[in-house]
Amino acid sequence: MPASPAGQHTFNALGTFATLLVSDPAVLRDATEILTEELAAIDLACSRFRQDSELWRACSAGGRPVQVSPLFAVALDVALSAARLTDGDVDPTCGRSLAALGYDRDFAIVRQDTSPASLPPVAGGGWRAIRLDTDGGTVTVPDGVLLDLGATAKALAADRAAAAIAAATDAGVLVNLGGDISVAGPPPEGGWLVGVADDARFDTTTNSVRIKQSVLISDGGLATSSVLGRSWRRGGTIVHHIIAPRTGLPASSCWRTVTVAAESCVAANIAATAAIVRGEPAADWLRGLCLPARLVRQDGSVSTVAGWPADQAIAA
Repeated sequence: MPASPAGQHTFNALGTFATLLVSDPAVLRDATEILTEELAAIDLACSRFRQDSELWRACSAGGRPVQVSPLFAVALDVALSAARLTDGDVDPTCGRSLAALGYDRDFAIVRQDTSPASLPPVAGGGWRAIRLDTDGGTVTVPDGVLLDLGATAKALAADRAAAAIAAATDAGVLVNLGGDISVAGPPPEGGWLVGVADDARFDTTTNSVRIKQSVLISDGGLATSSVLGRSWRRGGTIVHHIIAPRTGLPASSCWRTVTVAAESCVAANIAATAAIVRGEPAADWLRGLCLPARLVRQDGSVSTVAGWPADQAIAA
């Protein structure tokens, strides 16, 4: 939850909230238009719930190549890179896994259905068979594979929007998409003050979030992954959206929330999501990558690595 003095606008987008801050309030209207256009474009390209999206078209082509836009190609390339970098722990082919758990429509509707899951779990791993031809602008998704680019596409949108706004306005900008934060341009003196929460509900505005710590960021990105924010009940079981690709089930992790600072929101998001999936070894993994991170266990105890501060500021 950003808390720096600046022009600010918050609205709903991509099934979550979008908060925009600019260092010069005079450019807020133009900045909002740029952000809105970027979010609309990423939704049309990457939504798993729109039958007119490029993702839907690629996954419905029966394994045949499909011509795609440069934006979708970039989003898919980012998602496939995330899979390679994490040895498949962040897997863009877990769409069927989520659908089997009932997450096959807008999340607000998903929470209303508490009936038992009717489909068996579906393991991921199909990302290795996806073919992306960047020169020809085509994508081939194996028949039966359902993409879910939700996490990395949202982080990519934050990075793209922040960079575009800074370039167009010469102002400092912070874009927060449901906990995925990207900053660009000249920051306020001292940096952007950002509140870190353990249990943010990423499908709502930030008004009810309980801040646990405040940090300062001047560039790059910050991302939080949590098993709490996007969870729902299926029968007598509470499930969440972070899938362990090897089982197709929600990750059973010692961490309930992980926040990571990195050179971009995309990099921070990939690391935070992989940390949830990896569990206990994630702390040493993040430390080895020199990525400042705050990891919250299921009992609420906190571990920090790679210079993440106890209670003051951090430069991303």
